[in-house]
Amino acid sequence: MSLMPEFLDRLIERTTMYRLVLYYLLALLGGTFLLGMFRIVAVEPTALVFSAVLIGVTCWVANRVFAQVFGAVPNSESVYITALILVLIIDPATATDLTGVGLLVFAAVWAMASKFIFAARGRHIFNPAAIGVALPGLLLGEPASWWISTVTWLLPVILIGGVLLLRKLRRFDLVLAFAATNLLVGILSAAPGEMLGQLRLTLMESPFFFFAFVMLTEPLTAPQQKAWRLIYGALVGLLAAPPIHLGSYYFTPEVALLAGNLLTFVTSPQGRVILTLERIEAAAGDAYDFIFRPDRQLAFSAGQYLEWTLPVKRPDERGNRRYFTIASAPTDDRVRLGVKFSADGSAFKQTLAELRPGQTMVASQLAGDFTLPRDRERKLVFIAGGIGITPFRSMLEQLLDENISRPIVVLYGNRSAREIAYRDVLDEAERRLRIPTYYAVLEPEGAAGGMKIGYVDEAMIRRAVPDFAERTFFISGPQPMVLATKQILRRMGVPFWRIKTDFFPGLA
Repeated sequence: MSLMPEFLDRLIERTTMYRLVLYYLLALLGGTFLLGMFRIVAVEPTALVFSAVLIGVTCWVANRVFAQVFGAVPNSESVYITALILVLIIDPATATDLTGVGLLVFAAVWAMASKFIFAARGRHIFNPAAIGVALPGLLLGEPASWWISTVTWLLPVILIGGVLLLRKLRRFDLVLAFAATNLLVGILSAAPGEMLGQLRLTLMESPFFFFAFVMLTEPLTAPQQKAWRLIYGALVGLLAAPPIHLGSYYFTPEVALLAGNLLTFVTSPQGRVILTLERIEAAAGDAYDFIFRPDRQLAFSAGQYLEWTLPVKRPDERGNRRYFTIASAPTDDRVRLGVKFSADGSAFKQTLAELRPGQTMVASQLAGDFTLPRDRERKLVFIAGGIGITPFRSMLEQLLDENISRPIVVLYGNRSAREIAYRDVLDEAERRLRIPTYYAVLEPEGAAGGMKIGYVDEAMIRRAVPDFAERTFFISGPQPMVLATKQILRRMGVPFWRIKTDFFPGLA
């Protein structure tokens, strides 16, 4: 059972990562505005509004111009997110403060420019907001004040919103590595009688929480593999600690983050891939496969996902970027995307449905550890719900291509028999590799003999997998189904370390 109120769980489930960050930043900006209106904090509301409008317009225009020059697909949400971060970090300016106005414009333009100039394979190397606040300090002698960290009245909002973001992203390990290193170095560098004071100073009067929740976790410039995430968090935490310096230069949080971004670039060299649609195939019911030809060979592990970007003309609350598992096998020279459509589908899916052969879309941010274990003798169970079968299709297709048999049992649940996807791959895996699939459908109409009418429940698991106590379970599907299945397995005595759930930002 979740410890969060049900409405928060529902909000996190239905809101994309980008939109959740946007709401979070708007809440901080709105909260500061109200506190300034009532003179509770020393922030001038008119200056705050002017700065927000100036930075927002500058970022939007600069992003459009650079996108046009470099032939890239602009993303409005990321522009607004970067703009809001800059507003909350750089001191507000008034229209008559020409120096302050110039500084805000300079930071906003460079934040947008960095996405295109400091890029490799279509992927930006540095956190745009970090570049935007670092360059004024390095080149103009005007470092960012990180003024949002001084508004202690908003600390509860920063903490609650930050935890929601971490839950969405599942990056608690990254933030903990950063926090442990940063606090430990800071405390140990203080005199014995000043350690508590140093701890209070870091937690209450520095950008510690805002930086960790918002800047550090930015997906495109942070490593995706867990081991590198921990190293990345520890490195940034070390460099951002108060006593760390090179000669007379002491690292600011944004410069420490840029150094960490270089580590990400070195350890995660995969960049953007341009995909040209070749054909569309019916997978099952309202699910379709889009088969793309990549502009270069894409090296990935079966079960990983990509962030897919489309030029959606009128984006809804889910934006123009979505995360989807790659349905094809690493052995395939084509990239397959399996998507289920509905009448009330998002603007992204509506645009995807209108895609025609010869048209292109962009994919990047290859990641995910929902992959086959290296030990080929480990007994596995795949439990899928609906289009959640896609990572398992990728895995089974690879095993078929390589003619490798592994001790796997597949349990697959759908609303009806017509919604069963990739039946050809599942049947082939059973015939050639002796990997059986057991089906469960809610609607009896059209169900073949042997299919369970109902959900994949404890009785079905025990019947199909009598040695379940010896197996590792992989679960993929809609979040309610994943959570319910995980609870069933825990009640059956399966330890949590032998339960892996498919996850990527934007799904959970």
